[in-house]
Amino acid sequence: MEQRIRADVPLSVIYKDIQKDLERVEQTLKTFAESNNKLIAEVNSYIFEKKGKRIRPALLLLAANLMEYAGDEHIETCSLVEALHTASLIHDDIIDNSDLRRGKKTVHARWGANITVLLGDYLYIKTIGRSLSSSFPEIIRVLTDTSIQMIEGELLEYSLSRNLDITEEQYFEIIYKKTAALFAASVRLGGILGGADKKKEGYLEEYGAQFGMAFQIIDDLLDYTGDEKKLGKPVLSDLTEGRITLPLIYSLNNGNKADRREIRKLIQEKESAADYKQRILSLLRSNGSLDKAYQKAESFSRAAQEAVSHFPESDFRRALTMISDYILTRNQ
Repeated sequence: MEQRIRADVPLSVIYKDIQKDLERVEQTLKTFAESNNKLIAEVNSYIFEKKGKRIRPALLLLAANLMEYAGDEHIETCSLVEALHTASLIHDDIIDNSDLRRGKKTVHARWGANITVLLGDYLYIKTIGRSLSSSFPEIIRVLTDTSIQMIEGELLEYSLSRNLDITEEQYFEIIYKKTAALFAASVRLGGILGGADKKKEGYLEEYGAQFGMAFQIIDDLLDYTGDEKKLGKPVLSDLTEGRITLPLIYSLNNGNKADRREIRKLIQEKESAADYKQRILSLLRSNGSLDKAYQKAESFSRAAQEAVSHFPESDFRRALTMISDYILTRNQ
């Protein structure tokens, strides 16, 4: 496998060969806000007005270029992937009763749960509906299957909410279905557009799956270690909302008896908010659970790089390697 590249390369460098296409994707996403219904147009404009990192579309573009795709359907396919991701966030915020995402009010905080549920459904259905126009029938199946997995993951997470006996395996199943499945689909779709054979398509899907697992573990770690201003939400939001993530699972399963007993007591009794959070963070830092979770994310990142190493060296393979390093050092 090629030598690991420095992890602090900015996205602007990683995206340099696909930036123009990403700008086209941004314009296409705006069409999701178009509607004769003023409420739908207003809410969708609010959703898509602030650009994210667009990592899923970027991975699709990098994979398509890796396979030397020369058509024009990649732009629409990228917008479908990002719209699907956005729909999942809308529903996620309702379930978690979250008021903030990326530093701005969530849709449900502004318009209420009833409208937000319908809006999430609208985006899901519109995405699948637009995929029917694709000249690649497999794209429709991949997006549909991925949507099902994402909803299954949401339901599984909800069923295990506040369950302090959740296992590492259950956690991995949740984050694969909720997060990694869409990353895997994004990279796989790039391969499908580029005419990848089944073996190469499998390597691309594996890259995306491993990447997605690393991405979500880092996201969960940032809930403990991140800066609230950069995150756009309070630290320990996941725990407050009932999500038991990997650092806490490691502490509850592998920590010493005193730590395990104190963590359970803190979570169950929820003493004064500031003290409760600080004591949880202090325990996770001292017993090495945060470090262990980070090492797990690193192992998934290395597995992603191993999958993409099966392709000939190129700027696009290097970009896929760099971005799998980038996610390990992101702070928001």
